Parts: sequence; C-alpha cells; structure tokens
Amino acid sequence: MSEETPQPSGSFDLERVRELMELMEKHGLTEVTLRGSDEKWSLRRGSLEPPVIYQQGPAGMPAPAAPAPLAPPAGSPPPAEAPAAADDSLQIRSPTVGTFYISPTPEDPPFVTVGSTVKADTIVCIVEAMKVFNQIPAEVSGTVVEVLVANGDPVEFNQPLFRVKPG
Repeated sequence: MSEETPQPSGSFDLERVRELMELMEKHGLTEVTLRGSDEKWSLRRGSLEPPVIYQQGPAGMPAPAAPAPLAPPAGSPPPAEAPAAADDSLQIRSPTVGTFYISPTPEDPPFVTVGSTVKADTIVCIVEAMKVFNQIPAEVSGTVVEVLVANGDPVEFNQPLFRVKPG
C-alpha cells in the first residue's frame, strides 16, 4: 500500500475507501476529507464520546465506572477560565479547537485590540485548525474590553477569546 493519499475519482471505489481507512488507523486520524475537481469525500471513524468502562459491582452487577477526565496535552497549561464578569460584558468564544491568531499575518496589525468597536460581522481573529484558517466574527456588537488569549496560543472549543461590552 502506498503512503500517498489517493485522490477521489469519478466513481466510488471500495478498495480506495479501505486504503484510506487503513491509513487513518495507522496514523491515528479520526477524520479525512478529500476534495477533487467535482466531488468531496469525508471519512470519519471512532466516537467522540469516551467509552464507558464497566466494573464488577459488589452484588455481582456490572456498574459503570466514571470516565477518566480528559487531560490537556503535556506541557501546556489548562485553558484559563474567563473570570465571571460582574459587568454586562459578553464573551466571544472559539467555535473550534485550534491555534489563535490575532492578525492575518505576523506583520499585519491585529484585527481588534482593547477599545476596538466591533459589529456582529467584524472579524476579530483567526483560529487555525488542521491548516484551515477560520475567520472568527464577533457575532455581537460593542467594544472589546479584554483579549483573553495570547497570539499563537492553542484554544479549545467554546473557550472564551474576548470580552465585549455591548453597545
């Protein structure tokens, strides 16, 4: 089997699907998307939910064990929880796991800074996930009062990125 990922062709090829599944297993991938000139294939395997582990209970009945908490990657601090705001500020949260970028390129100025006025469609940052650069809109209108993540830091799904005072 070749290490190259086969490109989609005009017909459904079961052998190609098997090869892709073997490559996914070999490299620990849970999702692969291939795009051709006129088609797109997406393969997913595994479950997003942690498995439930059953243990023998004292009365001989199987009892579910509490799933182990998911630990953050070694060497990275746990995501900081945004302080509970006593004011009326809103949070802009990450829609995906990835890397946070405050500007389009390292040479460009930030999309927004503290004090910037944003509208719902204002792009406030980029979150890179698997080499895809996702532009993140504010989805609220107001003034940025705090940037909660440093440029280049990893972010988790639903992690607060900014605090915005509505206005």
